[in-house]
Amino acid sequence: MFNAANAWIQSFLNSVGAAVFVPIIMIIMGLIVKMKPKEAFSSGLLLGVAFDGMSMLISYMSGIIQPVGEAMLNRLGIDLPIIDGGWTTMAAIAWSWPYAILMFPLMILINIIMLTLNKTKVFNADLWNVWGKIFTAIGVEFLTHNVLLAFLIAAIQIVLELNIADQYQDTIEELSGIPGVTCTHKMVFLTAIFYPIDKLLRKIPALNHQADAAALREKVGIFAENHVLGFIVGCLFGILGGYNVGQLLGLGVQCAMCLTLFPVISKYFMEALSPISEAVSNYMNKRFEGRQLVVGLDWPFLGGSNEIWLAVIYSIPITVLFSFILPGNKILPFAGIVNIAIAVPAYLVTGGNLIRMIILCTIGVPVFLLVGTAFAPAITQLATSTKAVDLAKGAMISNSSIDGPWFTYAISQFLDCMNGNWIPLIMLIIWIAGYVYQRHDMKKIAMAKRAGAVEKEDK
Repeated sequence: MFNAANAWIQSFLNSVGAAVFVPIIMIIMGLIVKMKPKEAFSSGLLLGVAFDGMSMLISYMSGIIQPVGEAMLNRLGIDLPIIDGGWTTMAAIAWSWPYAILMFPLMILINIIMLTLNKTKVFNADLWNVWGKIFTAIGVEFLTHNVLLAFLIAAIQIVLELNIADQYQDTIEELSGIPGVTCTHKMVFLTAIFYPIDKLLRKIPALNHQADAAALREKVGIFAENHVLGFIVGCLFGILGGYNVGQLLGLGVQCAMCLTLFPVISKYFMEALSPISEAVSNYMNKRFEGRQLVVGLDWPFLGGSNEIWLAVIYSIPITVLFSFILPGNKILPFAGIVNIAIAVPAYLVTGGNLIRMIILCTIGVPVFLLVGTAFAPAITQLATSTKAVDLAKGAMISNSSIDGPWFTYAISQFLDCMNGNWIPLIMLIIWIAGYVYQRHDMKKIAMAKRAGAVEKEDK
């Protein structure tokens, strides 16, 4: 029964995708909070348009960038045995887990309990990415052969996702300009590692000035305009890939188009989400005095930030370089080479400071590669046993851009200390320390801001 239901859900999700599934959830939520049906439908449909538009641009960019990365790898003569299947392959493999269907009710139940107990203000509408919890559970079961323990650790991940989404809601609203939303994607877990590092970087005067795309535009003028910057970056990539002049200029124009349209598409997220978040807030305020519900979403509504895409593009040659020189790496970066999961947490902790984002991405790339290498046996075994992916005999598959790699590896593998491998447990302790520090520091900053706002009102 479970297998049949799980197969149906996998087939449904693969056939509709996030651009249909998430808007359906948002329309239903809009109707529950008493939105007019035509307004709920309009907002949900526009959200689907925004998701599809962002997905289309990302796919297009991946299609033009991946061959450049492959050309660079070929020029360096790299021979790495683990295939990079990207996040789409990982999702398909995750859904092939026999118990995957049970993660949906677990995620919803925990969210309802935490809302009822006032332990979160986030309603997680990002049910599409439930596969991220399934992926963690797979890692636990592969190590321990204990399904109940796998679900217990997945439940801890669900709670922590809601907590970090709460922490970053104000920051996300400030950066995106969209009220009443936050990000519940697993990639945000990397902030617990990046945040303490960024606090140290802020102590360096040269790195503590405003350095977002807007500030860059003021200093260098036309060379920081989206289309010009995209063209320059594209041409540089063409040079690194050994392209001829015609190919190089074509790639420049294609990259210029991507950076020009990303902010345009992001405006539709704001237009779609604002009515829904306002309706949710009004509904909750009537029923829970002094409380305001926030909608948890996948990352694409942040996709209008030029800083994210500049950091993503920068990370590609750095990933290629590290894949060649990093001791212990066995994965060939390909399908996951356009790594959003490294840029978004860097964007959040730095507030869009591009220089510090680049430093954090440079530090983070080796983590992605080593975790992708470490997870290959578990992913390959599941892919082979369930026939989710057709692999040649002896081939191995993983992902060079696993979301929240530090946390995912640590939380799912820390019990390997019983077998003498203490690295995951040490990583988990470091992550917890970073999480606690980030939570405490962000609370202190938020309290100081509120105190400052009250003082201004009194004057």
